[in-house]
Amino acid sequence: MEFPPIPANGEDAPLQRALQLFDDYNRRDPNLVAWNGAMQPREWLYAQFLHDWVAKLAPQAGPALRLAASCQHIGRWEVPREACAAGRAGYLQWRNTLKEHHADIAARLLASAGQDEETIQAVLKIVRKQGIKRDADVQCMENALCLVFLEHQYEEFCDRYPDKVVAVLQKTWHKMDEAGRQAAASLSFSERGRTYLAAALAGANAGEAAKDGRS
Repeated sequence: MEFPPIPANGEDAPLQRALQLFDDYNRRDPNLVAWNGAMQPREWLYAQFLHDWVAKLAPQAGPALRLAASCQHIGRWEVPREACAAGRAGYLQWRNTLKEHHADIAARLLASAGQDEETIQAVLKIVRKQGIKRDADVQCMENALCLVFLEHQYEEFCDRYPDKVVAVLQKTWHKMDEAGRQAAASLSFSERGRTYLAAALAGANAGEAAKDGRS
């Protein structure tokens, strides 16, 4: 699915320029993955998946959300996991470092494209995920991120981390709102994938029931 086309007028030129700059930057990723019979830069392809999900979830999205869909992980290959210490604390530090890295690149490219400051700050709020479950655009992006994982990365994750799958699925489910969960329910999974998902949802529902009982 696509967003409605951007009108070809001077007012929307900064949006068009920014999207092209994001696209060009994502194509620099030296890590290639196979898709539809061709090798593609990984973060460029990820941005296409994310763009498609945001368009499905919010077809009338404003400029900030449309722009964020193309720069949410921009330049991710430039900050490898090894840049931060091992373990949980190092992982969290890496994730926070990445957010600021994405935001810095996005801000620079948005400014060079001629975007106004209000739009730039709105994009950076989404990129930094400030306001999950409170801000509609930020939550839409979080839904889209989770859906890209479930549709394109989940089965491989099952292969690599079978001992972590259920816990990760529960966290993923918690991050989404009802719109995201309904979209996730429409996806197709392998038999193994469905089994893990059923176990995760059973645990999540039990946890919610216990929480309700205490309240």
